[in-house]
Amino acid sequence: MRYPLLSLLMMLATAMNTAYAKSDIDHINNVLDALHENASNADFHGYFALYSNDAVFIGTDASEVWQIDEFKAYAKPHFDKGTGWTYYPRDRNIYLSSNNDVAWFDELLDNKKLGETRGTGVLIKKDNTWKVSQYHLTIPIPNSIASDVAAQIKALKGQ
Repeated sequence: MRYPLLSLLMMLATAMNTAYAKSDIDHINNVLDALHENASNADFHGYFALYSNDAVFIGTDASEVWQIDEFKAYAKPHFDKGTGWTYYPRDRNIYLSSNNDVAWFDELLDNKKLGETRGTGVLIKKDNTWKVSQYHLTIPIPNSIASDVAAQIKALKGQ
């Protein structure tokens, strides 16, 4: 009699974990969607409220590795003028740690100036709230032109 009960308890625990994971993924999607919307609307406070206090933003230029306060200093003049940045997310994948308190993601984004871009990052759940701990924006380069792009970067840097 104990084994059927144990099996039932294990199935119930698995189902509950799956439900929590689904809920977490929904919350993470909402955070990332709000991040993009707040950036597009130049909502400084709303945008940065979604980041953790120790977050890092990595931009498209190799020199752009900003601690959160540095990134705020970069963004504030743009947001104060009402010019944020608009990226339209699509094709997002979210992955959760086994205890559902760390998530990492990748997403393709469309941007008027840059075309297709990719965002990747990490979110941490603390006090039942998901915060962006790292965001990395890149421009995916098709393999067929990667050598040409690399040569242009080397020429720019004088290598």
